[in-house]
Amino acid sequence: MRFFKNKSEGVVKMAAQDITIISDDVKIDGKLSFSRSAKIDGEVTGDIKSNETLTIGKNAKVKAKIKTKNAVISGYFEGVMHASGQVEIQSTGRFIGDLIQVSSLLTIERGGMFKGKSIIEDAKEKNDYEKQK
Repeated sequence: MRFFKNKSEGVVKMAAQDITIISDDVKIDGKLSFSRSAKIDGEVTGDIKSNETLTIGKNAKVKAKIKTKNAVISGYFEGVMHASGQVEIQSTGRFIGDLIQVSSLLTIERGGMFKGKSIIEDAKEKNDYEKQK
């Protein structure tokens, strides 16, 4: 596996797994968009979009509005998440906010925390929501 690091931004890309990693010494306030999977180990505030799996690492702190396919929460998340696929809150994960899904694919491991609302939208509601954006 080869690693590439942009030292000024603290972003690492792993060529073998095709995933972008935001390292633990990075703080970002703004909009992030990933065409593939991404892992956040640092602090992010803002808007995040991932077309694949978004992983919030064990020591990460994320306060955001997220739109993703799948999510794995091992650290702290606060905000609103729209997920079209699976969402897993691991034993070290903390999810505070609203989770909006088309299907109920939420898993919470023993020790994981979910505080907020889990909303299951039907396909028509989702299409109406997308048109409003």
